[in-house]
Amino acid sequence: MSEHVVVDVLKAVGLFFLNPVWLVAIFAAVGLGYFRVKNERRSFHVRLHPGLTELKRVIKESWLPALLLSLVVSGVGLTVDVGWLVLLSAIAIVTMLTFYYQVASPIYAAALAFFGLVAVQQFVGDVTVRGWSLTSIDFMGQIAITIPVIAGLLLIVEGFLVGTAAHYASSFLTKTKRGLRAAAFKTKRLWLLPVIFLVPGDFLTAFTPYWPQFTVGATEFSFIPVPIVIGFSQVARASFADDLLPKMGRAIIWIGVLVAAVGVLAWWMPIMGWVALVIGVVGRAALSIVVAVRERHGGFVGAPQSTGVMIAGILPDSPGEKLGLVPGECIRTVNGIQVSNEKELYDAIQVNAAHCRLQVIGRDGEVRLMQQVLYRHDHHRLGLLVVR
Repeated sequence: MSEHVVVDVLKAVGLFFLNPVWLVAIFAAVGLGYFRVKNERRSFHVRLHPGLTELKRVIKESWLPALLLSLVVSGVGLTVDVGWLVLLSAIAIVTMLTFYYQVASPIYAAALAFFGLVAVQQFVGDVTVRGWSLTSIDFMGQIAITIPVIAGLLLIVEGFLVGTAAHYASSFLTKTKRGLRAAAFKTKRLWLLPVIFLVPGDFLTAFTPYWPQFTVGATEFSFIPVPIVIGFSQVARASFADDLLPKMGRAIIWIGVLVAAVGVLAWWMPIMGWVALVIGVVGRAALSIVVAVRERHGGFVGAPQSTGVMIAGILPDSPGEKLGLVPGECIRTVNGIQVSNEKELYDAIQVNAAHCRLQVIGRDGEVRLMQQVLYRHDHHRLGLLVVR
């Protein structure tokens, strides 16, 4: 018996990593890195981060929130229906393949899967698969509480991840209304959360007969690991990414808190669970629209300046990063020589190949002096991507 249990556990772990969501996420993360590098090289002839950065961070940044979420969901006893999980995964796959990550927030997938099941039950009737029956779901019962609360928790996780994503924003050059080139910053990320869900019933035993289960009263429960996808895409041009994304992250967290709080009210009024999902979808969509309109119609914070060379990006581990330079700052002089374009910047750096002194105008308009020792292996332009 114990051998069968071990085999089934290993089988479940293998099925998790062979889950189509996991495989598509790997493909999508590689694609994100490829297109990002292509756009950066089109603007600056060099890439900002390695092409596999998105793939390396697809779980690296999200495993801890996924662990905490699993503990909360399982510890509190927030059960979900296996049909909802399957539909949620299918929606995630379609979303990833479109690469349109403005709609990859988990609230959209959670609400669409919930109301999709409601619609199928209402207009199609019963659907039965290996013992699972759609008519057995009571959408005014416990699922009306647990799914909105879980959706709210996923929004909180999304807000945390978005708020910390600015470091990997991708710089690119675009034309202003006057025909000049200005810097903009695009953040397009994908996270995969291996979350353990609590599922009632014996559906899993049809595939793994010895999968561990426990019984409460007359109901059997199983723990099922499922990869949850969170996608995000935002272009910042009227704001800097490190200013905009933390604000968006906090707003998403508050939307998540509201959704979870309203979802709890479904314990007394089941319809409030439906309302919570609608609030989450409308709130998250409104936030995206407001930010997009504001960024699209605002001026460029990375517009070229007549007083010097505008920094669009900094290569990692470069002298520019060690100096503490950030996108949006303007270099006025290098080694005592005033510069106004990329060629003058490069020529001025070569005046003193061992030591570089900069006069920089910060984002706040304050002027400060900076200096850095240069070594033979250092990037000959200090690792700066500038507006040309």
